[in-house]
Amino acid sequence: MALINYLTKIQFDFGALALLPDELHALGVSRPLIVSDRGVAAAGLVARVKALLPSATPVFDDTPPNPTEDAVEAALAVYRDAGCDGLVALGGGSPIDLAKGVALLATHDAPLEQYAVILGGMARITPAVAPLAAIPTTAGTGSEVGRGALITLRDGRKLGFIAPHMIPNVAICDPELTLGLPAGLTAATGMDALTHCIETFLSPRDNVPADAIALDGAARAARWIETAVADGSDREARWPMMMASLQGGLTFQKGLGAVHAMSHPLGGLSDPVLHHGTLNAVILPAVLRFNAGHVGDRYARLAAAMDLPADAELAAAIEALNQRFGLPTNLREMGVTDAVIPRMVEGAVADHSSASNPRPVDAAAYRELFAMAMT
Repeated sequence: MALINYLTKIQFDFGALALLPDELHALGVSRPLIVSDRGVAAAGLVARVKALLPSATPVFDDTPPNPTEDAVEAALAVYRDAGCDGLVALGGGSPIDLAKGVALLATHDAPLEQYAVILGGMARITPAVAPLAAIPTTAGTGSEVGRGALITLRDGRKLGFIAPHMIPNVAICDPELTLGLPAGLTAATGMDALTHCIETFLSPRDNVPADAIALDGAARAARWIETAVADGSDREARWPMMMASLQGGLTFQKGLGAVHAMSHPLGGLSDPVLHHGTLNAVILPAVLRFNAGHVGDRYARLAAAMDLPADAELAAAIEALNQRFGLPTNLREMGVTDAVIPRMVEGAVADHSSASNPRPVDAAAYRELFAMAMT
């Protein structure tokens, strides 16, 4: 028997941002904290959101590239000092995940660690999580409808905080906010969305609606990503890319796989600081080759959806796409060194995404996968 929940309220289209005041009113939020980052603020998007809200609305824009426990606590202090009663997350996955952490600790006792899913924390997260509206500014993360947040603790562990109550109360997906996104970031975040759709479709867990959504999302991403990268102002491409990103997030319910089990601990490194979507793009081919023969007809179904030749090797197609975008060809190019690999293997084995990889993965297998991804 499969329990299926889909999922939260979503406002999706060009111009959806204008609905934010009404959505906050419906949530009973009158004093929100805007959580964002400096890049989003520099692009003028924080100002656009703040213009829709009371002039005294506070902003926390110090979200790091990979959200941390320290940053959660810093934003929480602003939330409490300003007497806030809800949050608006604006940005990519990092601000949205950081806002989820603030929403959790605003209503639940510290420390944050106790709510990590691998430490039995899901049952400790109650419906009391503070109200959250999520507004993505990239087409990749899916976190606006995801039930989890990835946060790096002070000891360097990047852990997942996952529960149904962590899903934002409303997602406002306005493709207009992605117009003009630089080509490199469009490519990296777009590959993130494509990876989400592929990994969730390959998860062995039984969720037929999620399979259909993931397959459609992979088709949209494959059809439109190159157009969006080539012309950041192309509205016709930006809409389906944001939809593909949303679809990837909707399918997180199935679980991800070894790509994310590897990218999560890598994302916890303080040096080098690594972009999550780029990591997924670089790691995906190795994992696809590892999982071959363990997914039934799903590679063929993905190839058909992505308009690839029937005899195409999916891993090679992803490598070719990465190459056309000028993304790194391996982890070493991203600054990952051999010295950190043993710790990354430990992190991957312990990561919650590993359990839903279609082929069982132990420490030896992860050592092989990291070796493949390093070269």
